[in-house]
Amino acid sequence: MAAASEPSDSRVWAEKYRPHTLSEVIDQKHAVERIKAFVAARNVPHMLFAGPAGVGKTTVALAIAHDLYGKDVHGNVLELNASNERGIDIIRNKVKDFARTRTVSGIGYRLIILDEADALTGEAQQALRRTMETYAAVSRFILICNWSSKIIEPLQSRSVVFRFHTLGKEDQLKFLERMEKAEKLSMDSAAKDAIIYLAEGDLRKVANIAQSAASAKRKITEDLVYDIASRAKPVDVKVMMELALAGKFVDARKKLQDMLLMQGLSGEDVVREMHRQLDDVKADERTKAELVAKVGEYEYRISQGGNDLIQLEALLAQLMMCAKR
Repeated sequence: MAAASEPSDSRVWAEKYRPHTLSEVIDQKHAVERIKAFVAARNVPHMLFAGPAGVGKTTVALAIAHDLYGKDVHGNVLELNASNERGIDIIRNKVKDFARTRTVSGIGYRLIILDEADALTGEAQQALRRTMETYAAVSRFILICNWSSKIIEPLQSRSVVFRFHTLGKEDQLKFLERMEKAEKLSMDSAAKDAIIYLAEGDLRKVANIAQSAASAKRKITEDLVYDIASRAKPVDVKVMMELALAGKFVDARKKLQDMLLMQGLSGEDVVREMHRQLDDVKADERTKAELVAKVGEYEYRISQGGNDLIQLEALLAQLMMCAKR
């Protein structure tokens, strides 16, 4: 663990507070309870974990390995990130060589964890399909992905599929409180809410934002969180949008310039926060529908290289005209 005065690696806290057993996993009870039954019977099938980033898929896979093998985990588990090694050669050589080797543990099979499996090429997935089938007696696979639609049907049919969801606010608060106590930090409720808001259900982001803020000060406030994350404050964006919708274009433009020029925020961050604030702005449903289309259009323009300030000022003008119509 890195103290505040030490160089900060954004992965340190995420790794330190990662659960080592299934009983320590936060949330995901719908999946964990079923998996515990497999582990208790020492009969783990091929599995496919799908869901958003930072919700515990890899953590659960590693917890399964620790619960199964204990101290012998390193000799019986192969963990690969398929986004780095995604071609057919890695399946034919490294994976196949490991899969066909018998384990010396009492479990009877070894475990192969393929993270980011949706990055595997179609050819590699076809090769993996045969490997899973041939060596099922001595090896079990856990495929981890964000998008199960990118995994070919033959692999899905050979696996028990578990779908992970984003973590709720209460679970994220428990995680923050655990870190706050262990690291001897001071976080007010507004700071915790800001971290959770920015993380969007990704527990890895929760840990990374908290660690980055703690590297600056031991007392973490809402302003510090937004400064460290270099993200627009929701209240500032909401005020800017309401000024434009009220026909006060000059005031809305000044607010935008303050965020981009004085706070140094990027146009993409501002436009995405505008999208998140659409539900709360004071406008009728028809106007909100038009605004969604406009925000999407200008987000695309910025992503294609348009000037942030010019495009966002044009978007504010569109907001004002939508409200007038």
